[in-house]
This record gives sequence, C-alpha cells and structure tokens, in this order.
Amino acid sequence: MKYLIFIMILSSSSPAHIIFDFNKKADVKDWITVNDSVMGGESLSSFHLNNDGYGVFAGDISLENNGGFSSVRYNLEKKNMKGFTIIKIRLKGDGKKYQFRIKANSVDNHAYVATFLTSGEWQEIQIPIKDMYPTFRGRVLEQPNFSNEYIEEVRFLIGNKKAEYFKLLVDKIELQ
Repeated sequence: MKYLIFIMILSSSSPAHIIFDFNKKADVKDWITVNDSVMGGESLSSFHLNNDGYGVFAGDISLENNGGFSSVRYNLEKKNMKGFTIIKIRLKGDGKKYQFRIKANSVDNHAYVATFLTSGEWQEIQIPIKDMYPTFRGRVLEQPNFSNEYIEEVRFLIGNKKAEYFKLLVDKIELQ
C-alpha cells in the first residue's frame, strides 16, 4: 500500500520539461540574434555553440544612434505551461544584468520579462512564471503578469544603458 501511494505521489507531480538543452550535438540554427540595429543602433552580437556544448550569446552594446540592446530569441512549438510554475536556467554570465523574456504567441508585440544578475560563475536562475511582467519597447504595460497556458518564444536580452562587452553561456532552459 505504501508503495502504491508513493507511485501516485510521483506520478501526480509535474516532471521538469526541457525547453532547450545545449550540448555538443544541439542544433542552434534557429536561435536568432536581434540587435538595436532594427531601430538604427550599432550594437552587434552573435550566438553559437562552443566546443564544450554551451550556447554562447556575446557581443558589444553600443549607445550610438540611440542604440543600447542585443537579444537572442528562439521560437519553439507551442509549449503547454499547465502545471509548471518555474523556469529554471543553468548559465554562466559575466557579472552583468540580463533579461529573460517569454511570449505566449511569437507574433505578439509585448513580452513577459524577468531580470536577473549573473555572478561570473555557473548558476541556476529560477524564475517564478507568475512574476514575469509585460513590457513593450522597454516600457512596463498596465496588464496582468503572465498567466497564459502556452509559450512560443524565449529570449535573452541585455540592455543596461551603457556601452559594454557581454558574454552569456547557457546550458539548459527548463520548466518545473
């Protein structure tokens, strides 16, 4: 009987669901960089898989021509968010502040944002999904925080209002 109850408890809890697992065989061709050049800025960034199998988002932020941001996005098949409350990301940053963004629909203009500070060491960032707030072009919208049932896009963004070199290594993004 105890064994049956244990199995019921294990099966009722939601297991982690991988959004993207970077490894030496990962295909990162669908990760697309978007820089402030779409608005006249001069920031440059790239995204690639390094020899250790980590996603590397790196570049230079320029404030020239009203610039100041770089991002990398990944459009995924519609992911059901039911039963998940946390987005967990294993990464290694450079001590700078970044944003992690999600979109319920990839064609939406607004995104839901969580800001995090990197330590320069490998770390696990845990983002409560319900705390992700809506923004559009850097402005917080007067709408509720994320409560949709699906996501179709994830994105990392850096835009700290200063010219700087950045480098973010990403190992894994998952739902819990």
